[in-house]
Amino acid sequence: MKSGFAAIVGRPNVGKSTLVNQMVGTKVAITSIRPQTTRNVIRGVVSRPDHQLVVVDTPGLHKPRNELGSRLNSLVGQTLGEVDVVVFVIDATAPIGPGDRLVASRLVESGADTVVAVNKIDLASREEIVAQLVEAAEWPFPHVFPISAVTGEGVAALLEELVARLPEGPRYYPEGMVTDQPESVVVAEIVREKFLDRLREELPHSVVVRVTEMTTREDGRLVIEADVVVERESQIGIVIGKGGQMLKTAGTEARAELETIFGSKVTLDLRVVVEKDWQRRPRLLDRLGFERN
Repeated sequence: MKSGFAAIVGRPNVGKSTLVNQMVGTKVAITSIRPQTTRNVIRGVVSRPDHQLVVVDTPGLHKPRNELGSRLNSLVGQTLGEVDVVVFVIDATAPIGPGDRLVASRLVESGADTVVAVNKIDLASREEIVAQLVEAAEWPFPHVFPISAVTGEGVAALLEELVARLPEGPRYYPEGMVTDQPESVVVAEIVREKFLDRLREELPHSVVVRVTEMTTREDGRLVIEADVVVERESQIGIVIGKGGQMLKTAGTEARAELETIFGSKVTLDLRVVVEKDWQRRPRLLDRLGFERN
């Protein structure tokens, strides 16, 4: 059988995580309209009788403004050297810009086997799609696929091309397994997702979630305690919301989704804590799981 790994790369907010979820057929990566939503390498598993493709969601490549940004870019670079093929995602609704060209140059430098996916064709005009296809054809990547990660249009053809490029190999993950993320990471990301689009301006980037305890009671209920970490005291009230409404709503939505994922009742206890300037502190980034590569 064929098996291997495909990295999904691109600048922030081009729909990489949505594409991973569409490929896998279920949600394995959180999504948001906010750029730089993905902060870890997330693996989704596509298993068929004759092949197994592991798709690797990566943070968006960008010009870093702090230690966290530098580490995320480093994570993408490391991933490029560990996969069999790369999907370079660009946005059909936005002109190709410096961020896209940065990614293209990194891919050329790496020598990675690359195909291009022009995403969001469900939102773009025919003229916009053609313009992107023409410009993408100037890069030294021979295959370009117009797709919609939301509707699934074109994704089957993209998957077929990726599988064709895989080597013969073993089945890396058991049948039925769709991701290798630890449960604590799944919980933290689901909780963070519920805050992302509710928070204004730069605050979403200042939030990280840290699971401090997960236990299962005798009656099967999963009890989770987690910290919603912000960078400044002034951000606590914003995350909690007026009368505690934002924290309550985000927690309720996260709990409902976690109950579906784990198949059991969940008690979710969230508290907001301050870790001053955590995005700029190397040792704290290590403790929060953003280890240096």
